[in-house]
Amino acid sequence: MNILSIQSHVAYGHVGNDAATFPMQRLGVEVWPVHTVQFSNHTGYKKWRGQIFDGPAISEVVQGIEDCGVLGECDGVLSGYMGDVGVGEAILDSVARVKRANPAARYCCDPVIGDTGKGIFVRPGIPEFIRDKALAVADIITPNQFELEQLVGHGTGTTPEALSAIDRLHAMGPRVVLATSLHTDDTPEDAIDLVVSDGKERVRVRTPRLQIAANGAGDAIAALFFAHFLRSGSIGEALSLATSSIYGVLQRTLEAGSRELLLVAAQEEFVKPTQVFEPERLTPETTT
Repeated sequence: MNILSIQSHVAYGHVGNDAATFPMQRLGVEVWPVHTVQFSNHTGYKKWRGQIFDGPAISEVVQGIEDCGVLGECDGVLSGYMGDVGVGEAILDSVARVKRANPAARYCCDPVIGDTGKGIFVRPGIPEFIRDKALAVADIITPNQFELEQLVGHGTGTTPEALSAIDRLHAMGPRVVLATSLHTDDTPEDAIDLVVSDGKERVRVRTPRLQIAANGAGDAIAALFFAHFLRSGSIGEALSLATSSIYGVLQRTLEAGSRELLLVAAQEEFVKPTQVFEPERLTPETTT
């Protein structure tokens, strides 16, 4: 399997492509990383150095891959942080190039906008670009709860509200919607939910809530879910495996007191999670 991953890059730490590439490679996926930025470290450190690439720079790299005659071998495109709208346009152009070469390829958009407690942390115009343009092209979208609310324009404090928001995203384009880091009135205080829907089936995985806020966890789970879904075609299996792997990595990271995800030290979690969380099919009876 070959996945073109267009995301940010940091030399130190694990966010963006540096949270997505190695986990997918550990699963046996060939990853073609294209970087939207090259920073020394992620911006959570408050100090960083590096360069933001513009849309033409992204397009030039993808054009080079196309010149090699291999885009037809690409099974999917994964995107994350977009530095500006121009980068977003380049990403969608790249998706179009891949799908022309391989109509069976899929696009997974991780709609990086912000997070609960942090608010919106992307440049002006990005949330609107994702809502108005990227959603129409994406086959899969993986918002956290804050991003889900931003995209649909209403709260998700209850399970019916969250499922309604997911349905609204389906209507905007994506066939598969994965909502991460969900906490509704139905979620125990010591737990966290992830819900995935393909428009026909809804599946939830619930894990204990770990007292850790690690940058890059969302990037990694989007990548793992995408890889597992492309391989199995099952939203339940993909969610279970991706969630179990990230939980194991987060647990190891918490135990070590590390600020950065221990993706390398805990790499066995990607192929054989220590603890597997089983998917639960949501029915009208379980959501009322």
